[in-house]
Amino acid sequence: MKKTTSEITTTHDAAAGTAVAETGGVTGNRRDAAPDARRRGFLKTAAAVGATTLVGAPFIRNAEAAKGHVWKVQTVWDAGTTGYTLFEEWARGLKELSGGELEMQPFAAKSVAADNNALFDAVRNGVLQGMNPFTLYWAGKIPASVFLSSYPAGPDQPMQWDTMFYGLGMLDMAREIYRKKGLVYVAPIQHDANIIHSKRPVNSLADLKGMKIRVPGGMVAEVFQKFGVSTVSLPGSDIFPALEKGTIDAADYVGPAVNWDLGFAQVAKYILFGPPGTMSIYQPVDLMDLTVNVRAWDRLGPRMQGFVEEQVHNYSLRHYTAIQKRNMEAMDKFLEAGSVVSRLSGEDVMEFRRAAIPIWFNWANKDEDARRVFDLQLAYMKNDIMGYVSEADLKGLS
Repeated sequence: MKKTTSEITTTHDAAAGTAVAETGGVTGNRRDAAPDARRRGFLKTAAAVGATTLVGAPFIRNAEAAKGHVWKVQTVWDAGTTGYTLFEEWARGLKELSGGELEMQPFAAKSVAADNNALFDAVRNGVLQGMNPFTLYWAGKIPASVFLSSYPAGPDQPMQWDTMFYGLGMLDMAREIYRKKGLVYVAPIQHDANIIHSKRPVNSLADLKGMKIRVPGGMVAEVFQKFGVSTVSLPGSDIFPALEKGTIDAADYVGPAVNWDLGFAQVAKYILFGPPGTMSIYQPVDLMDLTVNVRAWDRLGPRMQGFVEEQVHNYSLRHYTAIQKRNMEAMDKFLEAGSVVSRLSGEDVMEFRRAAIPIWFNWANKDEDARRVFDLQLAYMKNDIMGYVSEADLKGLS
């Protein structure tokens, strides 16, 4: 049955001048089995760092726990979407896991802050204690944020991003940068890759020339424009009607699971992936995060801060693996509905990289923080364990 425009409600409004990444989530009922295992993991961590001795379950029993902390946290997921359901389940579970010391009250998109600019300011000003955004939303406010999620032809595997955050010091950098804005970047949340749905066949980069395509802004749009694409930024809820009416020829938007739910099979027959093993060459690791007001964070104290960090890390894995399972199921549905899948070639990837690499440096040179994060990533990409970038690729760039 064809979806109406009003049924398509997932909306991620891009802040002006920002790069935007949108995505969806899936639910998985693991709350019955997970709390005890997570309590045990946190107890071991707390003991290792010399935290206060914790006895019994709930594991936090002190005066601070009795009064508790209440955080109002708005996500970018719309109410009723699978992404919101998963986030809501996780957020509400924190009260039990913390023994009542932290209660996180989840709010759907636009519940408190009407758009992304308002969301950013609401958390800075303490109207909300936290937010669950796509990190790329803040490119216009925090240029370094474009390097805190994947970008065209950059690192393209989730474990590479976890390595940079948790092994190479990028998490500490992110926190230093966000504190300047009165915010705390708690941790990244893995999500998915973004793909393109087209009304006409696309088998190579050359086929994109002259097309009008909805893509995120910022670095992604700039690279596509190099191939003769007219880019437009639209919120998620506007993509279906734009494809249906033919006002755009194609659209980038998250992965198969959410795109199936939004009805894209009804209005765009063709799906474009990267080469085998890579869903996307322009946004392969679309990251969300938990960002918190600095005053709310500092009131927690080190022990509870560690607890929140660990829980976000657990949620990241849960979210990512759940959406990948749903992606597989959705692709079967797309093919049954008559969708046609095309993949870019290795030659296309090399051409895309040649266009993207100079744009990396344009963004890296927007401020000192962006440059610092990018330099960490560049060293990683140049190292032989990755071998993504050679000196020849960088000739004439700085």
